[in-house]
Amino acid sequence: MQLPDSPKMPKFMQLLQWISKPLQLMEASTKAHGDFFTLWLTKKQPIVFLSHPQAVQEIFTTHLEKLDSRGTAQLLQPLLGDNSLLLLSGETHQRQRKLLTPPFHGDRMKAYGDIITNITKDVISNWQIDTPFSVRDSMQEITLRVILQAVFGLHEGERYTQLQKGLFSILELTSSSLRSSLSFFPALQIDLGRWSPWGNFLRQRKEIDRLLFAEIQERRDHPDSSRSDILSLMMSARDENGEAMTDAELRDELMTLLVAGHETTASALTWALYWIHHLPPVREKLLAELDSFHHADLNEITRLPYLTAVCQETLRIYPIGMITIPRIVKSPIEIMGHQFEPGTMLVGCIYLIHRRPDLYPQPEQFQPERFLEKQYSLYEYLPFGGSNRRCLGMAFALFEMKLVLATVLSQIDLKLVANYPVKPIRRGVTLAPSGGKWLIATGERERVERSAVEV
Repeated sequence: MQLPDSPKMPKFMQLLQWISKPLQLMEASTKAHGDFFTLWLTKKQPIVFLSHPQAVQEIFTTHLEKLDSRGTAQLLQPLLGDNSLLLLSGETHQRQRKLLTPPFHGDRMKAYGDIITNITKDVISNWQIDTPFSVRDSMQEITLRVILQAVFGLHEGERYTQLQKGLFSILELTSSSLRSSLSFFPALQIDLGRWSPWGNFLRQRKEIDRLLFAEIQERRDHPDSSRSDILSLMMSARDENGEAMTDAELRDELMTLLVAGHETTASALTWALYWIHHLPPVREKLLAELDSFHHADLNEITRLPYLTAVCQETLRIYPIGMITIPRIVKSPIEIMGHQFEPGTMLVGCIYLIHRRPDLYPQPEQFQPERFLEKQYSLYEYLPFGGSNRRCLGMAFALFEMKLVLATVLSQIDLKLVANYPVKPIRRGVTLAPSGGKWLIATGERERVERSAVEV
């Protein structure tokens, strides 16, 4: 079997560059080798990156018996657990997905609108006028509080505070390329006590587990059918055999929702606020659309076309997930004329697909209008992955993004700190904007009435 070409550097250097400079590695590789290239990011297994929409379509539509989707287990298992939806495959994955789907759709999700807007207003009320602040910290506070209230129905109290603090701390352990190395090098995963990185991680995970299992047990001891939070819905769900999720399954899915459901959205919101204020015409168009909105129903705001396009373009230019969930070949398969043998890992490269000039002219430029002018297929635009592995919380994340942005922009005027660079960096397994205090609140915003025609 002939694997696609690989960068001319030692395998160990490929891994180091993947950890520290993933975008540069992918861009250089596709420039040299085209839509298919191989990276050696594990000791034994080649990982083939595919950045052609047709190749991704063929992967997504291939029968499940030929591809195994548990390729991310090594990286995410320590944090999320064996039962996380992200790590399951086959029938177990399908069962879990069915049990978890209902809370994220329809009227149930819309009920979270007030939670999102109230938390956003509370957080931004603490911004000091004319004082730069960390956008990331504020967005992370919003999304973490939203997920704690929407998922757990927790509003205040000791367990709420402890969970909030514990999750923030454990996620900071992968907040830079250097810290992310823990995930990629199992040899570094040694418990040398509380002050060692891995020892610190294990102790923080143990404390979070204690809080999660205590909450689950309390719900079992005191069931309340009137609750509408996601944990209550998960606990009442039954599969086709009438079986509920076990405590271990609930813990791992809760951890997945808490981590994947707030970290990623916080990064996306931070990017959105950067682009909106980096490009004055985008800001003006968006404010004009928001000012023309006179609907009493909060949920209707999520249908505004330009607001939607801004969110879509934010997730295109720097997708939070750079690649799709890896698929391991189980039996020989052909993708766009390339033959792959069992053991090969295949990933769709979301970042490179989103940067194809044939799909997105001037791809390095932030242009929300492209989403008003063209409808992209599920294989051309895939910030949430695709097929049966598409992010379960996609609708919730977009709903939250739009409501938070609309609330922030309607309440307060902001501007960027001059000459403060904001760049994409690795944060765990995701892509995030660099930190720092690069945004300033300049005062409360006075709403300008505009007619819809002007928008």
